[in-house]
Amino acid sequence: MNQLKTWIKRMPEILREWVWLGRYMRRYRLTIVFYICIGILGVAMGLVMSVAQRSLINAVTAEIKIPRKIITAATLAIGLAISQIFIKAVSGWISAHVSIRVVNEIREDIFRKVLASRWELLCRFHSGDLINRLEGDVNAVSSGVITFLPNLVTGLVQFLGAFLIIMAFDPLMAVFALISAPVLVFSARPMMKIMRKHNQRMREVNGRILSFNEEVFQNIQLVKAFSLGSDYCEGLRTLLWEYRRIRLDFTKISIAVSVLMGFLGLIAGYSCYAWSVYRLYTGAILYGDMAMFIQLAATLSSAFSALIRMVPAAVSTATCAGRVMEVTALPAETDIDGEAASALREIADVRGVEIHFRDVAFTYMNGQIPVLQRVSFIAKPGQVVALVGPSGGGKTTVLRLMLGLLSPEQGSLSVVDPVEGISLPVSESTRRLCAYVPQGNSIFSGTIESNLRSVAPDATGEEVVEALRTADAWDFVSELPDTYRTRLGERGLNLSEGQLQRIAIARAVLRNAPILIMDEATSALDADTEARVLRNLMAGNPHRICLVTTHRAGMLAYADLVFRVEGDGSFHRVKAEDMVTAAG
Repeated sequence: MNQLKTWIKRMPEILREWVWLGRYMRRYRLTIVFYICIGILGVAMGLVMSVAQRSLINAVTAEIKIPRKIITAATLAIGLAISQIFIKAVSGWISAHVSIRVVNEIREDIFRKVLASRWELLCRFHSGDLINRLEGDVNAVSSGVITFLPNLVTGLVQFLGAFLIIMAFDPLMAVFALISAPVLVFSARPMMKIMRKHNQRMREVNGRILSFNEEVFQNIQLVKAFSLGSDYCEGLRTLLWEYRRIRLDFTKISIAVSVLMGFLGLIAGYSCYAWSVYRLYTGAILYGDMAMFIQLAATLSSAFSALIRMVPAAVSTATCAGRVMEVTALPAETDIDGEAASALREIADVRGVEIHFRDVAFTYMNGQIPVLQRVSFIAKPGQVVALVGPSGGGKTTVLRLMLGLLSPEQGSLSVVDPVEGISLPVSESTRRLCAYVPQGNSIFSGTIESNLRSVAPDATGEEVVEALRTADAWDFVSELPDTYRTRLGERGLNLSEGQLQRIAIARAVLRNAPILIMDEATSALDADTEARVLRNLMAGNPHRICLVTTHRAGMLAYADLVFRVEGDGSFHRVKAEDMVTAAG
């Protein structure tokens, strides 16, 4: 009774997951129909082959052998066999093309939905877990979308076809062939629960292993510097032992069920074989009939077993779908003000815009204490606004609010054209007015040029070089083997942190946006280089607003407004010269 209640409780969840899968099935209905037709054709040819072989054996073993019948039956059997080979080859080639296209399209679609999700909600997932969902789970979902229904229909056709042929020749033989069916149905129910639980746990552990490996390899330099290799190997060993335990638990149950089903299949097979021998002994059937019965009985049993196995397969696919749904169901960014933001960008390129913070307050979802309280200031075209304060005090949060990655809980944040009074609330739409230099290493593997052009695909070679000059990066880039077409390794391997920072600044410069947001963007630069970069940035666009966070006094010498963000969320203006003097 308790198990029944559990299944009733879980059924809406499984149905919801399959409704979600059904959307993709509708999209690829023609592909699914193609697979069904191919599957039915293969099953039909196999059943006809069994009947043809019966005719051939009967013709060969008949007391009075008629050459014409033997030749006709042999020709039919050989023709069917050759046709099956060619149809299988052609359908396999077509299926490969179709399945690869469908899988890639589904992966791309889900990847796009994940990237479109709101940043704060997406950050609840570890990047390794996201990769695991986008690889393992999405592959399972893609396979289920295009193969589940065809396999189901093909299995039913094969089962019914074999059963009806046996029934037509010997109804009692059909009963023997189905002798294991009730037990198989009974055993499928607990297997369904076990499979779902197993898949969920396996996916979770795989995600943790992938996350662990990703973090170790991203920080391999630190791991080696502190001689932590053995510690992290022990950490991985612990995760792998957990994986082993879960896998072996499932394997024990799986083996037990396989043994049970094997005995049932053995009983069913030998029952059919014994009955066929008896019928042959009494003269009720011929040798060809016996061969056909045994072959079709095996086909019937395997088709039924395949249909039973589709139940846990459906649960496994639904489990993967549920994990994918968890991330694709996150609220998406809308770009609702995209057209207005594009128009404002054109205005800003000519005369700049203002940034208005009015009593902005924010607390992260998992936080209790507000990160920001009553943040208010106005930044005008050509100004440098510097945010200072302790680490973790909320400086980066201000930048995330400005980028529309977060939304204020209270107050308002907007971009304003002071001449015409046009005002837009800051959101994902207003990002087109911003260029961003994040804290830390943000360089992708590939060429320096590809990193820069990712934000400005139409930029000319001269503009790429000019952006590198502005960021004081051209001197070292020009000395590289292929200058800005030099290929960089993962996270810009072989370049210093200061060089990578300057490439990141050049990328933001090439964007040529009216608002430049820099998060500790010169922390790895020496004082002279920092000074040159800042002078170049301000000279490059007199209308540009620079919104920066910094711990360095040298940066403050260029700031028009300096605000201190405290750890308790308070926000107040300070004098730049006082900060410089205090630092000195």
